[in-house]
Amino acid sequence: MRLSQMLFVTLREDPAEAEIPSHKLLLRAGYIRRIGSGIYAYLPLMWRVLQKVSQIVREEMDATGAQECLLPQIQPAELWQESGRWETYTQAEGIMFAFQDRQDRELGLGPTHEEVITAVARDMIRSYRQLPLNLYQIQTKFRDEIRPRFGLMRGREFIMKDAYSFSTDEADLKAIYSKMHDAYCNILRRSGLAYRAVDADSGAIGGSGSQEFMVLAEAGEDEVLYTEDGNYAANVEKASSLPTDAQPSPFKTFEKRETPGTDTIIKLCECLQCSSTQVVKTVLYEAVYDNGQTILALVSLRGDQAVNEVKLQNEMVKLGELVKGKALIALNVAEGATKWASQPLPLGYIAPDLADSYIQKSKQVHGKFVRLVDQTAVELKDFVTGANEIGFHTVGSNWKTDIPLPEQVVDIRTAQVGDRAVHDAKQTLQTARGIEIGHIFQLGTKYSQALGATYTNEAGKEQPLVMGCYGVGVSRLAQAAVEQSYDKDGIVWPVAIAPYHAIIIIPNGKDSDQVEAAEKLYSELNAAGIEALLDDRTERAGVKFKDADLIGIPYRIVTGRSLKEGKVEIVERATHDAHQIPLDQVLPTLKEYLAKAIST
Repeated sequence: MRLSQMLFVTLREDPAEAEIPSHKLLLRAGYIRRIGSGIYAYLPLMWRVLQKVSQIVREEMDATGAQECLLPQIQPAELWQESGRWETYTQAEGIMFAFQDRQDRELGLGPTHEEVITAVARDMIRSYRQLPLNLYQIQTKFRDEIRPRFGLMRGREFIMKDAYSFSTDEADLKAIYSKMHDAYCNILRRSGLAYRAVDADSGAIGGSGSQEFMVLAEAGEDEVLYTEDGNYAANVEKASSLPTDAQPSPFKTFEKRETPGTDTIIKLCECLQCSSTQVVKTVLYEAVYDNGQTILALVSLRGDQAVNEVKLQNEMVKLGELVKGKALIALNVAEGATKWASQPLPLGYIAPDLADSYIQKSKQVHGKFVRLVDQTAVELKDFVTGANEIGFHTVGSNWKTDIPLPEQVVDIRTAQVGDRAVHDAKQTLQTARGIEIGHIFQLGTKYSQALGATYTNEAGKEQPLVMGCYGVGVSRLAQAAVEQSYDKDGIVWPVAIAPYHAIIIIPNGKDSDQVEAAEKLYSELNAAGIEALLDDRTERAGVKFKDADLIGIPYRIVTGRSLKEGKVEIVERATHDAHQIPLDQVLPTLKEYLAKAIST
């Protein structure tokens, strides 16, 4: 492609709306253009990158035996109501674009396709002889983000590969899941990205287990906790660990003490001259469900620990059956719960045994507290906790003898850097930032049971299909590559997904020798399968060099002064290393460079 004929406009200044380097660079380099909040046009250079990524994804999916298809973007609400996710996606998370057609039928723009693909399987899969089966698509998805940001990282429209597998049993599902794990590793490796596969929370998708694939980058929205031995890595939302040991308690007898103005852990520890590791704090939460019902939860954990609200949300989803709630639509701390109090709550001084009588009787609220305690608090002895009275705490408290131990002991704390690893206490958790590019799930029978998708086994008995799902953000991966690889001059594309392999620059368009050499190289390289871009614009050489660095093409070929010696200059974008190469050696030299870059 000749740059003079391409839709190509670069910016010298960072756009005001861009917050992170990759977003700024893609806008400045003319790869994308903002159309509206979270909505972007993919311009010619970007579209080539997306095609490269899509082809790598397609090849790896095909290699596993998965079959490509294309599913509808518009989905009827009935399917989502069958699975029980309509309320979650339109009310709780609110990420689905929902609307009515002219016949007043409710529809949604698909953020994901579990319901649709399960409906297809329900209608078409009859026998175990048709299994296992894995179907995938590469398609535009939609999410009504509250705050679209970071360009393609968190947009309202994005390109994604999603695959869905159907198996006869868990063993078969795990085999496909393993293949998908390997395929995702191959996709990221072939794309030239540094990444880490981590244990993850399954969220609204559900299922028994899942893994995220994180591209490592400082601007990543997710925190990854891992061990140096390589045997553990997890998103902080999912991570489990052993906290540092609690300090010995200075209190040996149980008593109630006056502690005025100590409604925070820091103030309390200063007042009693004790460690936060010897405090049991209790936080009050309000969980609201899709049927209008509410559960109030008392959550107790060690004073130096923080509640992991993703883990807590998962526990409250399970407890929704107490009020016949299908979807959790809100989880609020303290403030939301106070309206259900029958008397003033001693906020900041609550103990795990706060009486159920504090709850005002109502048709909308569960009649007693649900009490959850983290394992970190269970292990404490002679601890400090609230006295259910403002300005007072108890010291020297012990479970069962002084305070009833809640029946539900759970892991609801946030793992932290420096915690000991569960698999090996000698290993401590380290931290890194990551951009989630892929997520694979073992769904089991969640959707097949809900939508009645079954197969007949060898004994002639109907069984629910065992499912898995596997997603890769194609447009997200492209921007993540920029976030991981750029410098002060612009983008540094990995060779495998760069829009072009080389850019040929004519410093002086009035020099016939430079033009002739450039045209010859342009024809030879493209004929040999090396994708070349020719900068034949009537711009100053300095502008051309700056634009070449900005757009990040891996190799720059300059037909400059060295032509007098029968040579051109080849500059490697990643290192800025320059080499003078004879004209007749440019093609074999570039072939060697590209082969080496793609193989590493």
